[in-house]
Amino acid sequence: MNPAPNGPLIVQSDRTVLLEVAHPDAEDARHDLAVFAELERAPEHIHTYRITRLGLWNARAAGHDAAGMIATLEKYSKFAIPQSVTVDITETVGRYGRLVIERDDDGALTLTATDAAVLAEITRARKVAGLLFEKRGPHTYVVQAWARGQLKQELLKLGWPAEDLAGYTPGTPHEIALNNEGGWHLRPYQDQAIENFYAHGSGVVVLPCGAGKTLVGLGAMAAGKTTTLILVTNTVSARQWKAELLKRTTLTEDEIGEYSGQVKQVRPVTIATYQILTARRKGEYAHLALLDALDWGLVIYDEVHLLPAPVFKLTADLQARRRLGLTATLVREDGREGDVFSLIGPKRFDAPWKEIEAQGFISPASCYEVRIDLPESDRLEYAASADDERYRLAATAPAKLGVVRDLVKKHAGERILVIGQYLDQIDQLADALNAPKLTGSTPIDERERLYQEFREGSITVLVVSKVANFSVDLPEATVAIQVSGSFGSRQEEAQRLGRLLRPKESGLPANFYTLVARDTVDQDFAQNRQRFLAEQGYSYTILDAHDLAA
Repeated sequence: MNPAPNGPLIVQSDRTVLLEVAHPDAEDARHDLAVFAELERAPEHIHTYRITRLGLWNARAAGHDAAGMIATLEKYSKFAIPQSVTVDITETVGRYGRLVIERDDDGALTLTATDAAVLAEITRARKVAGLLFEKRGPHTYVVQAWARGQLKQELLKLGWPAEDLAGYTPGTPHEIALNNEGGWHLRPYQDQAIENFYAHGSGVVVLPCGAGKTLVGLGAMAAGKTTTLILVTNTVSARQWKAELLKRTTLTEDEIGEYSGQVKQVRPVTIATYQILTARRKGEYAHLALLDALDWGLVIYDEVHLLPAPVFKLTADLQARRRLGLTATLVREDGREGDVFSLIGPKRFDAPWKEIEAQGFISPASCYEVRIDLPESDRLEYAASADDERYRLAATAPAKLGVVRDLVKKHAGERILVIGQYLDQIDQLADALNAPKLTGSTPIDERERLYQEFREGSITVLVVSKVANFSVDLPEATVAIQVSGSFGSRQEEAQRLGRLLRPKESGLPANFYTLVARDTVDQDFAQNRQRFLAEQGYSYTILDAHDLAA
């Protein structure tokens, strides 16, 4: 295919791809490129993507082939694709599936290669050799029975991702069906996500916040009809999952257990927090027995991008059980995306935010970065501070308080979340706005009461810490004002914007504001957050704080 002389992309030999943001075809190019490339930088005019091995393998696992990826580049590229890039994509994608983990007729775990040379290469690695039991012919080894997960991790590090076809235990059967009272039904993309998951048996479904990831989990449970362990981020999330299960499935209260710091119930469907699973006593995981308490046929990992590192180790021993990861982003701040790929499974379904928004399933959102000038005295204090103190000084600048007041006034009558990172700042904001606050120290019952009053509209402004980032259902929130955050975390940006994306009865659009102290590290970190939103197809409008008060 000839290059498009007026296309929006430039593909470079180092596997970076430049996207001209203002080009009329930029949105279509971004949509197609996101299947296999990761956005690295997103300044105003040119966005930089990188084609990585893991990105290519995730795309291959989700059903895309090398020819289709190369065709995307050719369709939008201004210049000819470097030959080295097309060869590299073809060969990298071709590595997926050259090694297959299966079971033989006797139930033994085996590793089979398409050719003897690949097998010889990987068995020279000491860490792989220790996981293999005996050789059977030129292409096959028997694998240690316990080593299925660890083997996949090691092979990925060597650049040879194995396709796992060894099957899964069905678990103990348990009748679960969806309850469609009220006329609700799974959306087409949710049905497709469930179908893709069961076609492979394990893996990750990537959907934006507000697009119904929980319903995908419920649909997967109804399809599997088996005992299910659901792992979630916190107790509030656990109770929201339980409420959804009672509302939308045929499960009863007696069939659903909560296993958290407060309650220890094991039932056919059990919801546990990551914290309880990773709790230690005398150096040992105190609640590890939960993983084998019942013959689980399905394990669901909510917000899989937040999976604590110890849970990866525990998950390595759960490879015979179907595993479903749910997330809005595969980005992990600790860089362990490869462990998600190996131990939970590759990406099986991905629907971009803007695509679901266009279908009317999530609310449209406008994103703004409001830049604030620090007074001279604050600038001098900032300049004289140590590097590790500067972000806090910039993020908690008192000058932000007046801007928050202006924005709350501008959106009077709407439901507004004011989000901060630092507890003293949250106290100041709550006092200044005469609004209730919610932090990690707020008791669970009090949190649920505040959330419910916010949903009903008796509270219209709620000041929250990062505890509200995850798995909180506040569909009528239309405005979020992010005053400070976790050093430009892309994960956090996904979650915070996600608070606004659920469809609203009011029909009001969503507005997402980030307050940034100009010419500080606060502004530097903001560029990292912008990168995530640009990756999802959202543009940032940069405003000056003085313009808000005008």
